[in-house]
Amino acid sequence: MRILVTNDDGIHAPGLKVLEKIARKLSRDVWVVAPEEEQSGSAHSLSLANPLRVRKLGPKRHAVRGTPSDCVLMAVRHIMKDAEPDLVLSGINRGQNIADDVTYSGTIAAAMEGTQLGIPSIALSQAFGFSGQTNVKWKTAEAFAPDILKKLVAAGWPEEILININFPDVVPGSVTGIEVTRQGKRDQSLVRVEERIDARNNPYYWLGFERILSNPPQGTDLRAIYEGRISITPLHMDLTHQRTSKALNEALGSLAGPMRKRRKTS
Repeated sequence: MRILVTNDDGIHAPGLKVLEKIARKLSRDVWVVAPEEEQSGSAHSLSLANPLRVRKLGPKRHAVRGTPSDCVLMAVRHIMKDAEPDLVLSGINRGQNIADDVTYSGTIAAAMEGTQLGIPSIALSQAFGFSGQTNVKWKTAEAFAPDILKKLVAAGWPEEILININFPDVVPGSVTGIEVTRQGKRDQSLVRVEERIDARNNPYYWLGFERILSNPPQGTDLRAIYEGRISITPLHMDLTHQRTSKALNEALGSLAGPMRKRRKTS
């Protein structure tokens, strides 16, 4: 199995090294194509207005001056074009990608790009900060990811689905289980805008989230992570809400049908 490893934290991120180590437990044919610099929050963006520059760092290892989506596209369509990957692994992100995070995340976006290209893709993230400590417990992802990935690959999943895995902010021995979850909803009141002043007395701003536990419903990725469980969420690339589509068709009535040219009456 040929595996492509990428991320959004950058080519030198510790989580990428952990994921590369995990990938090598699944295959000897592991390629790393990751952003030259951190691309957190870049979502599913492509560099259409700027040229992409690729730097070869070693055998099967490249850095791309672009987004995570750029990296996957360049890897599949150019760097690995002679033999495309069988699996895309994105991460391991420094911080959870749950609830509304999935729409912002470059980690998720890389898996989205892989999915769009017809390649089974998995995003992996390691939560941190909920315990009041800033150290990231990479050993948790390292301990559990290999077996989870092997079982997921063996089981398979539909082509239009990507898999989002989040590891809780606990040491390996304190993980309370593994749960297949649904995407939760974050309390957006936790978004923080921090204002600062630069050396020229001009204001600038940092965006961030308060790391405060909410009370999410059972079965969500948020609840699983809060309670020390590994969250595995299948995400659908089709964002169409079918129930609303049906309701809108009924509300619009004849207007929802094809437009017909009407003859002018004299």
